[in-house]
Amino acid sequence: MATDKQEQIFEGIPGAPGVVHGPLVSFYQGEVEVPRYSVPPERREEEIARFEQGLMETRRQISAIRAEVEEKVGEEEASIFDAHQLVLEDRALIEDTIREVGETGFNIEYCFQEVANRYIEAFNQIDDEYIKERVSDIRDVSKRLICNLLGRDHKTHGSHHGLGEHILISVDLSPSETALLNVKEVLGIVTEQGSRTSHSVIMARSLSIPCVVGVHGLLEVADFGAEILVDGYKGLVYLNPSPETMERYGRLASEQRHVQELFESERLLPSETLDKFDYHLLLNVEGVEDKEQMRNSGATGVGLFRTENIFLYARQFPGEEEQFAIYRDLVKNIGEHPVTIRTLDLGGDKNPHKSLTGYQEANPFMGFRGIRFCLEHTDVFKDQLRAILRASHYGKIKVLYPMICSVAEVKQSNDLLEEAKQELDARGIPYDKDIERGAMIEVPSAAVITDMLADHCDFFSIGTNDLMQYLLAVDRINDRIAYLYDPSQPSVVRTLNFIFQQGKMRNVPVSVCGELAGDPLWAPLLIGLGASDLSVSMGCIANIKYLIRRMRLHDAKHLAIRVLRCDEPEQIQNELQAFYEKVMGDTLKGLKAYD
Repeated sequence: MATDKQEQIFEGIPGAPGVVHGPLVSFYQGEVEVPRYSVPPERREEEIARFEQGLMETRRQISAIRAEVEEKVGEEEASIFDAHQLVLEDRALIEDTIREVGETGFNIEYCFQEVANRYIEAFNQIDDEYIKERVSDIRDVSKRLICNLLGRDHKTHGSHHGLGEHILISVDLSPSETALLNVKEVLGIVTEQGSRTSHSVIMARSLSIPCVVGVHGLLEVADFGAEILVDGYKGLVYLNPSPETMERYGRLASEQRHVQELFESERLLPSETLDKFDYHLLLNVEGVEDKEQMRNSGATGVGLFRTENIFLYARQFPGEEEQFAIYRDLVKNIGEHPVTIRTLDLGGDKNPHKSLTGYQEANPFMGFRGIRFCLEHTDVFKDQLRAILRASHYGKIKVLYPMICSVAEVKQSNDLLEEAKQELDARGIPYDKDIERGAMIEVPSAAVITDMLADHCDFFSIGTNDLMQYLLAVDRINDRIAYLYDPSQPSVVRTLNFIFQQGKMRNVPVSVCGELAGDPLWAPLLIGLGASDLSVSMGCIANIKYLIRRMRLHDAKHLAIRVLRCDEPEQIQNELQAFYEKVMGDTLKGLKAYD
């Protein structure tokens, strides 16, 4: 219940959707104090044995957490802890720790902490949100292992059970702490740190716990048990919400449930516009999605299968056979629908294991990644190409090259694909000899030569996230300039239009697989500009399909004409908002007061 205290509003980053309110409980995560002392040479073998015993116990604990999460939530979320196990099996980390003991003569806990901190510091220097968020995994595992070596309990939020329903606020939450939350008591989560891609946020979404991250200042002013309201849609947190705020959000919650039910009611219907244009909605797939959910998603295929997740935590590159089994199972699960498999986009920005590439980079987004990596490691690339080709015998597969910057890169990739075909011919292995080849358009240099690339490609796929970052020269995870990372910039819209026009002139379909494709404000514009299909996450399918079924392709094209005439981002935003509200009509009526 709201109190007489003055309402305060804090802004953060939406982590997991939903609106909840209740008393807050703060969760303090203290650092483990690790003693340092010298160990005589004759006792250092005992330290190593103690280290090995600690590793075994930590692996056992993480396996138990994984089993609990799998039972409570599902395999997809439980697989997060496979990465934790791989940290404990990383030979470089283990060998560096043992070497540290020999060189310094200090106790194993201290040596492990020193080595782990060096790894964490190195990863924090990598300018990539995904890698930075994996640092929390290393911290989580390291803290657990150190506690085991010291003979202490690894405290989690489990010690807060019995407090009744509450909102949990903390500086941050580790994946294992989030996984073991009591969902009957924890209504929502608010943290000072974190991002949309952190494993903790992924876990919160899977547990259906509304979450807002990146909220600063709340811990300093909030009292234990104070009333708090969490808006996981907009990333807002209300301390001591007023009666007016509570009433407004009460109406919103009821209306949102109704709207979502409307979206879901048409999930399996055709995505056909009012003027009878049959539009394809495809899935972006990470590789761990539930197979039954994929079949019942309402999508008509997979527009982007990100294969780097197969490699990301591997201690060595998976071979042809291992990859073939994964691709074949995916295609069989999708059935008659097409599957676009993006070749390995692994490099300095997505490579926490130095053993895979041999080094880390200062500026990995502009470095040795994507097709650049593959064209230098042709043995790895051809293993993947052969696996993709073999899987194409079992269904409709397209192959997509990432991070293309030049015609030469596409030619080299196609030549290697032809070599892979010849090698399979020599082995008598069947495959689709007419497999379609595509290029990711995510670098400005590729965008301006789409007419040249079209001579060597069967389709294009626009990665809007990277394209915007490179086009606008904006690091999208830099808080100081994040406001510049705006798709409404006329330069972005004109670049997209140029790509679509070049594809149309040369009869090369252009798909969109970036975040804009799943944004209901932007989807109509992309369709109007000429996108052949949109590839979105599973959670966006119902919303976008509902929208498409209420719009006309003719009107979307006129929207594109109006937007291309705009010279200010605000004008573009207004055009998109007005179009969306007109199409959705009464469906959004109850939500307008909220905006």
